[in-house]
Amino acid sequence: MRLLLVEDDRMIGESLVQALKADGYSIDWAKDGDTAEESLAVQAYDLVLLDIGLPKQSGIAVLQKLRAGKSTVPVIIITARDTLSDKVLGLDSGADDYIIKPFPLAELEARIRARLRRSGGNASPLMEAGGLSLDTAKREITYKGITTPLSAKEYAILFALLEHPGRILSRADLEERLYGWDEEVSSNAVEVHIHQLRKKLDADAIRNVRGIGYMVATA
Repeated sequence: MRLLLVEDDRMIGESLVQALKADGYSIDWAKDGDTAEESLAVQAYDLVLLDIGLPKQSGIAVLQKLRAGKSTVPVIIITARDTLSDKVLGLDSGADDYIIKPFPLAELEARIRARLRRSGGNASPLMEAGGLSLDTAKREITYKGITTPLSAKEYAILFALLEHPGRILSRADLEERLYGWDEEVSSNAVEVHIHQLRKKLDADAIRNVRGIGYMVATA
C-alpha cells in the first residue's frame, strides 16, 4: 500500500515515516502543499495523510483541488487545529477522517486500516480469497487451517493481491506498492518476498502467470 504523507514538521514526519514503513506501507513524504499537489498529479496513492497548515499552499487547498479533479483517494487530515469550524471545513472539503495532534500512533494506524478496507469495498478486517484469509488488524495469514505471522513486506504483497482477487499484478505493480521515493529496490526483491510467502504457505497460494506477474485465485 502506497501512502502520501503531507507534513511540514520534520520531527513528526520522520517518526511517522519510520513507524508506517515498519507496518509495511510504502511512504512518500511531501513537506509543502505544492509538492503534495504535484505528487498527487503523477502518482496513484492508496491513502493520503494531510496536514492543514503547510508552506506554499494549505492542506485544505490541496484537498479541494484533489476533489475538484474527481479523485476518490481516501484522505485523513492530521492536524493540531481542533476547533469545530476547522473540522467541519476539512470534512466538507472532502476529507474522509480528521484526527487531532498529538494522537496515539496505534489510533492512526487503526484509522488507516479502516479507510483502506472501506476503499476496497470491505468493512471487515478479514480479506479472503483463494483459501487465504488475511487479518489486517493482526497482520496474520490463515491458509489451510494454519495461521502464520507476516513480515511488513509480505503483508503488503498479500494485501495488494487480495484487494483484487483474480487480477494479475506485475513485478512493477508490486514494487510501486512496496517502495517509496527514497528506497532502493533490488531487481529480485519482489521475487524474494514471494518465495518466502510460498515457503510459509505453499506454492499454490500465490500463482505465477509466466511473463506477466502474480495473482491470487478468486476461489
